Amino acid sequence: MSFQSGAKSKKAASVALLTVATVFAGMLGPMQSFVNGRLGTELQDGHAASVVSFSVGLILMLIIVLTQSKLRKAFFELPGHLINGTIPRWNFFAGLCGATIVLSEGISVGFLGVAVFQTALIAGMVISGIVCDRLGIGVPFKQALSAPRVTGALLAIVATILVVAPNWTAPHMIALAVLPFVGGLLAGWQPAGNSEVGKLSDSMLVSITWNFLVGFIALGGALLVRVLSGNAEMHLPGVWWMYLGGPLGLASIALMALLVRGLGLLLLGLASTAGQLIGSILVEIVLPTQGAALSMFTVIGAVVALVAAGIAMMPTKKIIDEHPELSEINV
Repeated sequence: MSFQSGAKSKKAASVALLTVATVFAGMLGPMQSFVNGRLGTELQDGHAASVVSFSVGLILMLIIVLTQSKLRKAFFELPGHLINGTIPRWNFFAGLCGATIVLSEGISVGFLGVAVFQTALIAGMVISGIVCDRLGIGVPFKQALSAPRVTGALLAIVATILVVAPNWTAPHMIALAVLPFVGGLLAGWQPAGNSEVGKLSDSMLVSITWNFLVGFIALGGALLVRVLSGNAEMHLPGVWWMYLGGPLGLASIALMALLVRGLGLLLLGLASTAGQLIGSILVEIVLPTQGAALSMFTVIGAVVALVAAGIAMMPTKKIIDEHPELSEINV
């Protein structure tokens, strides 16, 4: 009996330690937003900032992948799979979601602040997760809409309204807050696409590298058009830490991949979301964004977003069966 009690205590302590580690890993998201936001302000061009961030992440991943023969072979086979349609082609373009988020960081964080940005982003991700579950994107079964999930979606909208409330008299600020919200809405299909590419290549490292490549091509191509048309100038920042946006994103992905084995998806999602929101508020307190003071509405909105995420992440017992003749579970 004492042996079982001791084993349970060790397991509880292990889960608690992993949960704390996940909260800290979640804090890397706000740090990345802060770096990319400052980079956008430094370059006076959020688009250029997103290209710098993506390029650094891509270079690091290429160094890892191209130096290993197995990974290199799998990576160079992906264009052929895309052309042949080995898996639905949309899976290969999931990197566009990450590009949207990083682009919105460079454009809007300098004006909104990290806390508002992260709350709007998470609110969009909550709604995206519910919709993706309902449509069966990235999950084995379609999950029906339930009262808790609808409540989570509504609370996510309330959270977004709360964080933008202080800016009702500034329409341009509202427009900027829409960017991370839209990025969050697109985020649901990114892990689904990356997962399928990872299965195809038998390596998530290859999938992540492809993700960065797609985002870089999209952002870099658009910036090149702007430069050639005389609507933008490309120059690099002179401050070393402004190049850390990409590495911070990679560190977050790597830590989540390790921690999920000990926590499971639900607890990992809740702890990482808590880390994002706590971290965003701490960043705003320690390193406030010029002209974007932390308001009580933002704090309340962050709490509401966390509650919304907690409710929306709870699995529902109701699934939608595509083949009713094979099962009695129907909604």
